[in-house]
Amino acid sequence: MSFKEKTVIISGGASGIGAAAVHEFVADGARVYILDIIPPRVSRDTVTFFECDVRSYAQIENAIKEISSKEEKIDCLVACAGIHFSGSIEDTDLETFERVLSTNFKGVFYVLKCVLPIVRQQGHGSIVLVGSDQSLIGKKKSAIYGATKGAIGQLTKSTALDYAEYGIRVNCVCPGAIDTPLCDGALRSYLEKFGSGSKEDLLAQLKEKHPLKRIGSSEEVAHLIHFLCSDKASFITGTLVSVDGGYVAQ
Repeated sequence: MSFKEKTVIISGGASGIGAAAVHEFVADGARVYILDIIPPRVSRDTVTFFECDVRSYAQIENAIKEISSKEEKIDCLVACAGIHFSGSIEDTDLETFERVLSTNFKGVFYVLKCVLPIVRQQGHGSIVLVGSDQSLIGKKKSAIYGATKGAIGQLTKSTALDYAEYGIRVNCVCPGAIDTPLCDGALRSYLEKFGSGSKEDLLAQLKEKHPLKRIGSSEEVAHLIHFLCSDKASFITGTLVSVDGGYVAQ
């Protein structure tokens, strides 16, 4: 399942699931371009970093233009950039609403808007959007975050149907609780607003809610992303694939 001589773009590739995906593709020989607001820790000749805020269409457009000027093709796109927010609609001020919407949904739309014309013209490509268990189910105190992740699920399905005739596959991975900085921040934020006790207590409760009695790792999600981008998944498109220890099966 080699990605040697293949070009992969990963938004949000500097930390968490995105960083694990970068490592997975680099280890398999790919040339990886990272779009993020913070520099990645990885330093390899095959990794190029673009400082890019996914909320800015102009920044994404400029980055993709530069990448396409250097590469003959774009084989894979992984849209991983995202932020979390805990709160009901009444808990969500308008500034926060715009920030979460712009990062989690508009940012995905923007990168698709810039990359799809290129992969359509070349006649092949694999795209993986990173959703959430909330692409499939609802949770309390998660109105806006959950709405953006639900929207990514629908964006996956419609885009897969629209571009199947051009040899482009589009899928969505739906992680449950994963050991990432995003998850850690979400736990701390929830405790500050609504909870009591310690972060360790909340984490233990979270693990107990998963049938496998643990939370996942970034690497486990990255394995799935890598597979869906590979030729071994050549007949898979338009799917939302859970990687959540059985959480949404309950």
